[in-house]
Parts: sequence; structure tokens; C-alpha cells
Amino acid sequence: MHLTTLILALGLLWPVDPPELLRGWQPPPGPYAAGHRGVDLAAPPGTPVLAPAAGTVAFAGPVGGRGVLTLTLPGTGTPPLRTTFSPVTPLVPAGIPVRAGAPIARAAPGTHCARNCLHWGLLRGDRYLNPLRLIGRAPSRLLPWGG
Repeated sequence: MHLTTLILALGLLWPVDPPELLRGWQPPPGPYAAGHRGVDLAAPPGTPVLAPAAGTVAFAGPVGGRGVLTLTLPGTGTPPLRTTFSPVTPLVPAGIPVRAGAPIARAAPGTHCARNCLHWGLLRGDRYLNPLRLIGRAPSRLLPWGG
């Protein structure tokens, strides 16, 4: 199934509400090159992190001193899509199925962004994808008018 068709069928949700994009996806030119392999959403510590789709928690624990949660989305092809969240305090242990919109973690303090944020990633196997494709669009932002 094509990714766009799959996204429309899943009806995915934002992992934080309201969504405010702080930094977008900047794919690296190569597998080991610098880039931003996800997006950053504004999320003060304690902000509920919601499952953007039904899935199974594949990992919930520390990685490099930060809390990380990975959610596997069944029925999304082979290998299935996985979405990641950090820094977080997981609320659900690995192996637990969750429904779309269920609280799975809380945003934790971290130094990834200039202001507190949730880093949201998307992978298929070892290939990083733009998680905003799960939603189908970026959040609205009001920009100053230069006129």
C-alpha cells in the first residue's frame, strides 16, 4: 500500500495538543551525515504525549540519558512503520497495545531544543521518514505580516 493511502486510512492524530512546530524534518544527505531525523513540537515538561495511531509499544526506556518511547504501527507494511518520541517519561511499558489518542508518555525536560520540545520521529526499518507525512500536513502557524 502506498504511504499516502496508508496515512489516510489510519486517520492519525498529533502526539501533542495543540501542535506547534518548532523545527521541521531535514533529511541527511547520507546515512551517517548530519540532519534532523524527525520534527520538534513544543511540549513543556509534563505535556501528555498521545499515540498518533493504534499500535504496540516496542520500547520504553532510557537511551543516552533520555527517555524514549517507540510505537510500532501494525498493518503499515513490511517492515511496519515505527514512530519515536523523546525526551519523555513513558507511561506504558514495552509490549502493551495502545489505541489512537491514548496517553503513552509525558514530555520530559531535555536539551534537544532551545525551549522544551518533543522530538517525534518516524522510521520504516532503518530508513527515517518525515513524521508530518503521518498527519498529512504541518500545523498552522500565524506569521507576521510584512505589509
